[in-house]
Amino acid sequence: MSLDTYPRYKNSNIEWIGEVPAHWRVASLRWYASIQGGVAKGKNYNAETPVVDLPYLRVANVQDGFCDLSSVSTVTVAVSEVDRYRLHPGDVLMNEGGDNDKLGRGAVWQGQVENCLHQNHVFAIRPNRHLLPYWLSMFTRSAAARSYFYLYSKQSTNLASISSSNVMSCPLPFPSTQEQRQILGFLDHETAKIDALIREQERLIELLQEKRQAVISHAVTKGLDPDVPMKDSGVEWLGEVPAHWRVGKLRWYATIQGGVAKGKDYQDQKTVSLPYLRVANVQAGYVDLTEVKEIAVLESEIERYSLRHGDVLMNEGGDNDKLGRGTVWRAEIEPCLHQNHVFAIRPNRYLTPEWLAMFTQSSRARSYFFLNSKQSTNLASISSSNVMNLDLPMPSVDEQERILQFLESELQQFTDLQKQADKGIQLLLERRSALISAAVTGKIDVRNWQPPVDESAFDEEVRQAGMEATA
Repeated sequence: MSLDTYPRYKNSNIEWIGEVPAHWRVASLRWYASIQGGVAKGKNYNAETPVVDLPYLRVANVQDGFCDLSSVSTVTVAVSEVDRYRLHPGDVLMNEGGDNDKLGRGAVWQGQVENCLHQNHVFAIRPNRHLLPYWLSMFTRSAAARSYFYLYSKQSTNLASISSSNVMSCPLPFPSTQEQRQILGFLDHETAKIDALIREQERLIELLQEKRQAVISHAVTKGLDPDVPMKDSGVEWLGEVPAHWRVGKLRWYATIQGGVAKGKDYQDQKTVSLPYLRVANVQAGYVDLTEVKEIAVLESEIERYSLRHGDVLMNEGGDNDKLGRGTVWRAEIEPCLHQNHVFAIRPNRYLTPEWLAMFTQSSRARSYFFLNSKQSTNLASISSSNVMNLDLPMPSVDEQERILQFLESELQQFTDLQKQADKGIQLLLERRSALISAAVTGKIDVRNWQPPVDESAFDEEVRQAGMEATA
């Protein structure tokens, strides 16, 4: 797709914006909008103050260009404060802090929830008649705005925050409201096409993951020989297994080691700081060592909480997708401890660590962990006794290794395909971001743009762009 540029440009005097069309304005956001702070949760009111519980939006509700209303919390506020914190349709919601990808991202509030307030970590920006809310929201999604929010934010470990004054000082390029509408119409049309292709790739990844799990589940419960005689395992959720396999509780074939609890008070005792693994480090089939924290323990406790090569790490809790997932520890860091929310399972000679780790990724094991866990809102946990009561299908060690070799080859194909799909998504996201940035900073002229009658050529162009990384 080839688009024209404007006939004349001027210097915006803003390095990260560059030149803008000669007839556009560039001004601080405060000239064209006001900002409303939000309500802080947990305020205490005296008994005489009339209060009311109302819905309110948090950082998690404000996504990139839309509001996620799947889970809206409530907050207690004084009746006299409701108008001060109430959202108006057309307000642009912007996150004050969080991960860098959440910082400053904007979404237009459309009044979907009546009498809805907003958290003090979410700004509500109210544009005047010269600035369309969707223009501001779209600008926050551009590379130029992302650069500004990053440069003017306060950074800490994995988190960032930006002040209301810095938000309102953000230089904003924009044309007349009529031209804003034309550009937004163009972006809505073109980004919708790109988003559709992204959804296709995401669905492909979901299908690959489902297929991957199905291959694992079949191999670790049925084996590789389609003609082998089968028997009832005696376990309802496990079904039939090869007749020559054993089925036994995990506790018959392994021991379990609990981990160290964070925040123990050792008072004046001498401690040593050592690396330790958390739930976030234990992924499905691998250990993520990009961020390994340290914990203080007594020297006498090191042996008790140390991991050994061949231990199978399993998560005690977290989101349901994290529950019980296992991976083999290869002693990448020595010594290394583990958190009390991560179990270390130590198999005996009849059970290879890789077999146990692979079985935890099967749909059968996932069902067991879910059914035997303690569920709370968006979180789950499973006890060590329930983990060790897991019924485990057990071929001989030789057969375990043959099945694992087969799975290694099969699963690598799924991994390669998923990487290609991930690259395709990343390329489409980059294209989408570049298109938005070009439009809202005036690098392309779409004033005469109209939706094409025959869109097949553009469809193919965008599809090809998405597929380049997966070719």
